[in-house]
Amino acid sequence: MNLQDALKKLRRHIKKLSPLAVAYSGGTDSTFLLKVAHDVLHDQVIAFTAQSLIHPQRELKEAIKFTKINRIKHIVIQSKELEIKKFTDNHPDRCYFCKYALFSQMKKAAGKYNIQNIAEGSNIDDLEDYRPGMKALKELGIISPLKAAGLEKDSIRKLSKQMRLSTWNKPALACLVSRFPYGVKITREKIEMVDRAEQYLLDLGFKQVRVRHHGDTARIEVAGNERKKFFNPDLMDDVYKKFQEIGFTYAASDLKGYRPGSMNEVINTRQHRHK
Repeated sequence: MNLQDALKKLRRHIKKLSPLAVAYSGGTDSTFLLKVAHDVLHDQVIAFTAQSLIHPQRELKEAIKFTKINRIKHIVIQSKELEIKKFTDNHPDRCYFCKYALFSQMKKAAGKYNIQNIAEGSNIDDLEDYRPGMKALKELGIISPLKAAGLEKDSIRKLSKQMRLSTWNKPALACLVSRFPYGVKITREKIEMVDRAEQYLLDLGFKQVRVRHHGDTARIEVAGNERKKFFNPDLMDDVYKKFQEIGFTYAASDLKGYRPGSMNEVINTRQHRHK
């Protein structure tokens, strides 16, 4: 299926969902989904965005800006993941409890607008990684139109570029809790450390960044083509000093660089061994 056929399929699918609420994070996938939904349904679509400590504040600001420019009705929900013990205990299925709580809250909010259909931006590439949150979406009847249309990340980026969406090449997003090894208790202080550290690296000009929290050590992942920047001794000294100010004792650059779901590698390795 070529891109335009996939887009037509997506539009036909969305047309049947009116009125529709879209879970909107401001990332590449959800921005594309929201734009197509708004083009098809116009004022019969509402965007819902979670304001939460586990998401960088800059993402909320960008989401608000996009919906304002495109005149899309936008509702911001105050999510409270850190009040969920099964989430803060940070077991491998933590995403299930987070998604279930958030989308239950979203369903309740959408109901006030007489909206039954809620869509989110997962694509078919998301099936390749360990994602327990998908179970919660299925249980709650949340719709994934991009998967239904057979769209993967690369196609979404290409279509977004054709539609002149500034998010077409936006780095991949993930909640800040994905920076912690499973089993490590999640706290506000730790999340704020990661957020500050990543924002510092972004301000230095890095595009794709993850700061993985390993106790007193920060493991820095940047895009493969950006790793060479760390060969600058002055930069290394500045980053090390800043990370100590933030609260880390040590800072280390991951030799392999950024890759999605690196904290799941231990799970994937265990599953492979038991096959």
